[in-house]
Amino acid sequence: MIRRSGTGSPKLLILLSLVVVGILAVPFAFLFAEASGSGFSSVGHLIWRSLTLDLLWNTVRLTVVVTVLCALIGTLAAYGVERTDLPGKHIWAVLVVIPFAIPDFIVSFGWSSLSTWVQGFRGAALVMTFAVYPLVYLPVAASLRGADPGQEEIARSLGASRLSTFFRITLGQARGAILGGCLLVALVILAEYGAFEILGYQTFTTEIFTDLSIGFSTASACALSLVLVGLGLFLLVGEGFSRGRGSTSRVGSGVQRVDSQRALGRAKIPVLLAYAALVVGALGVPIGSSIYWIFEGGAHSLVGTTLVSSALHTGYYGAVAGLVATVMALPVALLVVRHPHRFQLLLEKTTFLVLAMPGLVIALALSYFSEHFANGFGYQSSPLLIIAYALLFFPLALVGVRASVAQAPAGLEEVAGSLGVRRLAVFARVTFPLIAPGLGAAFCLVFLSTVTELTATLILIPTGAQTLSTQFWAYQQNLSYGQAAPFALVIIAIAAVPSYVLGRFFDRLPSHHDDGPFAGAIS
Repeated sequence: MIRRSGTGSPKLLILLSLVVVGILAVPFAFLFAEASGSGFSSVGHLIWRSLTLDLLWNTVRLTVVVTVLCALIGTLAAYGVERTDLPGKHIWAVLVVIPFAIPDFIVSFGWSSLSTWVQGFRGAALVMTFAVYPLVYLPVAASLRGADPGQEEIARSLGASRLSTFFRITLGQARGAILGGCLLVALVILAEYGAFEILGYQTFTTEIFTDLSIGFSTASACALSLVLVGLGLFLLVGEGFSRGRGSTSRVGSGVQRVDSQRALGRAKIPVLLAYAALVVGALGVPIGSSIYWIFEGGAHSLVGTTLVSSALHTGYYGAVAGLVATVMALPVALLVVRHPHRFQLLLEKTTFLVLAMPGLVIALALSYFSEHFANGFGYQSSPLLIIAYALLFFPLALVGVRASVAQAPAGLEEVAGSLGVRRLAVFARVTFPLIAPGLGAAFCLVFLSTVTELTATLILIPTGAQTLSTQFWAYQQNLSYGQAAPFALVIIAIAAVPSYVLGRFFDRLPSHHDDGPFAGAIS
């Protein structure tokens, strides 16, 4: 049970949360302002054209195929690690998660630079499946780890077969985690640009970027962005309805028992080969390809000065953006967890709408407001790029902060308040030390995402500056694979550190099967 800390109305928290929601609403305001300025009839004409239908077909079919494949691979991989006697399961548990730290465009580069077969739809389906299946594996593994084995034992005692028990009970308990992971997979595909550009697969994001950078058609980019945002909102709403109102819970007093491991028997060798193939495809090819191109490029691959400068810029932008997003998430998390009323919960839900807004659209929105309301002030500057990162990855920060606040005992704050300590002092001396691990996790989530972000960075990168992603992109576009490869390896190395920290943090949290569309997907 969550108790309220204090009896007064949290006016300051509500005010700060409203400010955060207002900032997050800027991209939506941009779309409506641009649609209104261009004329809704003109925008409607741009939407209802054959190009939009082709883009819709390309995007939807790829989203469906990759989401289904990720659901199958992620669920089966998690089941094998958590519920079977898989040899070396602790090693496999690490290897199948590491691809989470590799950007999609680097996975695409690794595959496409070695074979021309990996192009178009089949290439996009293959690459994106290898790149994003951990988004399903992570929540399902956590769900299976915290599920009640007693329900499966009861089903077996009533005569249900192992297969029937698996589909009806095991998957039923992990339903929320599977749906949450699938939602994230679908949203990632809608927002992806770099991987599809490399593979020559046309989607909404590639066409929007082309309209903006080559055609200079803001109206067309806005029209396509509206369709893309509509798809994202459809996914968010659909995932919420698909969860239903049911919940899964442990039977008994809550004392967790370790479930008995299923013997693989004769399937042990095929299962091991399947795990090896998965790791090679998702991890071995991108890293191996980068190493190959470094040796192939010889001395020309050693771009030390540029590499160091790009790494410093990347680290600076990621650190500041992580700090800003975490600070923005703090009042919202405190308000929702400590004062859980309908208005506060609705306020939290609105912040997740930014998940339906790809980085490309957020970059367009900030550029628009800079040019039309600030006379170009801040355009292609570090602050504007950092704001874009903070908006784009705010939901990630909220997940980490909210999880930590929920674990901090509210009773300690109440005791401090009853002793006459002011609320600000209570927060500094009691609340902050308790939630510090969650703040660190939120920071790492945003930092990791910033290091691997490409689309918004290409639009808003300050003049004369480069990040690891943009420098990699420039070399890759010029087919200078030997010079692009070192940047890919550095991105992977930097992203691996916060990935490890995040894994340690979320593994300590109890499993929440139905705690919103995003919480289940991360925990």
